[in-house]
Amino acid sequence: MKPARTILAAALALAAMPAFAQDHPANNDQPYSQTVFFGDSLTDSGYFRPALVQLAGPQAGILGRFTTNPWLVWSEYLADFYGTDATAANQGGTNYAAGGARAGVDGSATLAPGVTLPVPSMATQVGNYLAATGGVADPDALYTVWGGNNDVFAALATAAAGGDPAPVIGGAVAAQVGVVGTLQGAGAEYVLVPTIPDIGLTPGFRAQGPAAQAAATQLSAAYNDALFGAFAQAGLRVIPLDTFHLFQEVAADPAAFGFSNITGTACQPQITAQSLTCNPGTYVSPGATTSYAFADGVHPSGGAHEVIADYAVSVLEAPRQIAVLTNSAAMTGRARADRVAAQLAVPADGEGTRWWADVRGDFQRYDHGRLYDGVGPALTVGVDWRSGALTFGAFGGYGRQEHDWGRRGGSFDQDEASIGAYLGWASGAGGWLNAQASYGQLGFDIERNANLGQATRVHRADVDGDNLSFGVNAGWEFGDGALRHGPVIGVLAQQIDIDGFAESEPALSTSLAYPEQTFDSVIGSAGWQVRYDAGHFQPYARATVDREFEDHPEQAFARLQSMPGTTDYAVAGVAFDDSYGSLLFGARARLFGLDANLGTSLTVGRTGGHNTTVFATVGSRF
Repeated sequence: MKPARTILAAALALAAMPAFAQDHPANNDQPYSQTVFFGDSLTDSGYFRPALVQLAGPQAGILGRFTTNPWLVWSEYLADFYGTDATAANQGGTNYAAGGARAGVDGSATLAPGVTLPVPSMATQVGNYLAATGGVADPDALYTVWGGNNDVFAALATAAAGGDPAPVIGGAVAAQVGVVGTLQGAGAEYVLVPTIPDIGLTPGFRAQGPAAQAAATQLSAAYNDALFGAFAQAGLRVIPLDTFHLFQEVAADPAAFGFSNITGTACQPQITAQSLTCNPGTYVSPGATTSYAFADGVHPSGGAHEVIADYAVSVLEAPRQIAVLTNSAAMTGRARADRVAAQLAVPADGEGTRWWADVRGDFQRYDHGRLYDGVGPALTVGVDWRSGALTFGAFGGYGRQEHDWGRRGGSFDQDEASIGAYLGWASGAGGWLNAQASYGQLGFDIERNANLGQATRVHRADVDGDNLSFGVNAGWEFGDGALRHGPVIGVLAQQIDIDGFAESEPALSTSLAYPEQTFDSVIGSAGWQVRYDAGHFQPYARATVDREFEDHPEQAFARLQSMPGTTDYAVAGVAFDDSYGSLLFGARARLFGLDANLGTSLTVGRTGGHNTTVFATVGSRF
């Protein structure tokens, strides 16, 4: 879209614009309608709990997770972050994962003599889900498909018995790819697929010696390579989690994550403990759930599950964090355009050349700061020449914003240097019209935090961009005395481009790369303004209804740098309210022989965020 081509269409549309229409209300706390999980014991939030309660009574209600019960597993932490559900499906929830599940082979588990439960494979889990939904997958839901761990165990057992593990791995990969294909074919848009962790690092395989460790690590890596290679070949786009390298990073520096033991188990007896029934009475020590990385021989502790969940949140939220850069640039671009247009708001007396300088502070705050907030100064200077009813001018400026992402997400600084020109016309009868064009060079200094339990990583990047803007404003003033008032209408079109970039430390599982972003903004406004001329002091006010006619991207994209064979993944985009109001208050006066203008503007009635600008302008004739 070319900004100049959209101005007329947007201006015409203003006439039909309903006040404060809520076509796209912002809901950034819950970007997904629900979370649905398929997998094995790493994701299972209580598939076996009803049977355990039947066997042992109500006190077994705290058991049933493969971790340091009653601590949660990663799926529950993730659902809690998004305000959704991870209750086991056999208890009315959306978590279909079951301990012991394989990708495509159904099994069973015996909890006690005479008590055997079926263990549905991931393929069966997805079939059960689609049977309950009429064969339709919710396109706004976040799905997780994490499996293959038990298939690797089966492959290792096959190899130990002298057989060929390749068919076991191949069959499991095909089944898991089929599961994802089935979900996406039914309408699923967002499917999270973690890799198999480095199983060789678990206490159970450490206890078997270096050869067993190496074999487990090799088969884990082989499964992951085959799985994501098959996704690429099938043309299936998923959201990858590199838990394989994450586990290696934790093992390399456990103290950074708060762990003092990665070789033993938090649950007794050592190595052979069954975390399904682990509870505080069987902990090695009262704080074992956060000091030990593993609950039993192969399952993470509650503290480790927090790290996994935090990692998932980081991968899911990082593209959404970067997606706000275009919104920030659009808001400062509008603030600058408003200040340039203000230089023509009151027709000057006489002809000649005039200079002016405008200092402003721009404040942005979205989702009560949970999305982002920040502030920054900007300076714009200009010169213009008036002849008859026409005014011609040029300007240049520089601004810097300092923003923080919410939830300890890091920060980004925004710089913009701009140049432009403007033209104004005013009739003696009260009508006026002005137009402007500008180009801004953008720069962003990014520090994104990846919070992993007690650890915090900072990934840095510098990225450039630009903003090409065109604006038109028009109105009419009634009255021939001190009080003047009348309608105003305006359109500002901005074409904002931000280059693609990659974060620092690309070998780490949390480091991401992002494609180029483009946002074409067209903001239309219509309202009324009033001013009172009391000689050397002139207060004024304006109220408008504003509408963003262009939609923000529905999805945000990124790519894991630690998995170079993967492509860009998509997550739900950031929603911004497109209909709101703006208020402007100020006063013009003569101070120390200069024309001065002081005031503030702010957005009102905008769901999920607001912008405020305070300004001071001085100027004089040459």
